[in-house]
Amino acid sequence: MTTRRHFIASVTAALGGSAFAASGKPKTVLLQSAWDTINIGDIGHTPGTLRILEEHLPEVRVVLWASKLDERVEALLRKRFPKVEIVQGGLAGKSKKDAALREAIAGCDLFIRNSGMGQGTDYMEYCRDAAKPYGLYGQSFFPNMVEGKGAEERIKLLNNAAFIYCRETKTLDILKNAGVKTPVLEFGPDGCFGIDVRDEERGLATMKKLGLEDRQFITLQLRTHTAKHPGVDNPPLNPLNPTPQMVADDERRAAKYRELVTMWVQKTGKKVLIAPEVKKEMVHNKRLIYDLLPPEIQKNVLNLETFWNADEAASVFARAHTIVCHEPHSPIIALANGTPIIHTYSEFHSPKCWMFKDIGLGEWLLEFDETPVEKMAETLLAIDSDYPAALAKVKKAMDFVHERQGATMKVVGEITGAA
Repeated sequence: MTTRRHFIASVTAALGGSAFAASGKPKTVLLQSAWDTINIGDIGHTPGTLRILEEHLPEVRVVLWASKLDERVEALLRKRFPKVEIVQGGLAGKSKKDAALREAIAGCDLFIRNSGMGQGTDYMEYCRDAAKPYGLYGQSFFPNMVEGKGAEERIKLLNNAAFIYCRETKTLDILKNAGVKTPVLEFGPDGCFGIDVRDEERGLATMKKLGLEDRQFITLQLRTHTAKHPGVDNPPLNPLNPTPQMVADDERRAAKYRELVTMWVQKTGKKVLIAPEVKKEMVHNKRLIYDLLPPEIQKNVLNLETFWNADEAASVFARAHTIVCHEPHSPIIALANGTPIIHTYSEFHSPKCWMFKDIGLGEWLLEFDETPVEKMAETLLAIDSDYPAALAKVKKAMDFVHERQGATMKVVGEITGAA
């Protein structure tokens, strides 16, 4: 087994032990990210990890390999990170974009796969064949990454990585139990925790339009078994034609959220914003939650009618009381902006839910189906009853996140010779 010390020493020697190569050019990190534009989590990973790199390794040149961009997401990235070069394309294509991507990989000193759930290995195979160091940053995997057909080859590719940072210890244990022996195999928070972008103009305008006041409203979103893209069937999580059981599960969970909203409004008189993490959920949360609320409760509930960018969401989350969400990345963006959260998780979505326990927020991590609505309400009202204590808890968790971010960047710096 290659030890961390020996591996980093060998790579650093090959690259040269300075933030600048012998040619005088800065060391380069290529970050593969920007997974989608219809999910603020898939948007938020990218500015989050770019900010972490910028803070800890300011002299390193960063190239972003963006999988998907639209005009507003690209504008967000270029405004906040004007020095970052953006490339697109595929590893095996024949277009100019594809050739530019391969050239960028050839010119980098380290390839980083950003946070996500991707089980693909094409980037690892490409970097291995090109003798290019690669690392995985804030990853989650299902067990079949290291089990079943092809597992031996996938484990070899994982072993060949310079580092693997798992965003929760469930994945870390899956890899360790499978015998993965990457030189650096540790817990490292999801890159989205590094997010610092805000769109104050849009965020404040949204709050004013909806009549929302600072810390006087919670936000909420349910995840449903519905197609992510119109006409595209991607079961089991995003089916075009959900089974009767899936429909029943969605309706049952929505009913629990309606009860929670009712309890919150009746106990506190404060408002609720149904706020999308994923664009496809806007119509489903409206029909399953908002439209079915009693009129006397509905008057305190607002339904966001246009999908927002991650920076606008961050500006609103920063002023919310608590973020309650079936998805994990609205809570991440909220914590990064100092706001308490409750993640009502379903582990079949992925093991990423456990990251909140790993950073010390286990009390705010509630399994959706097993947790009675009374317990959800009790947790939310406990936050409300001692809000300064809740804010202190957020700070403590984020202090730990920042500590781990610094440790991960120390390794990146050592590998590239930029530390």
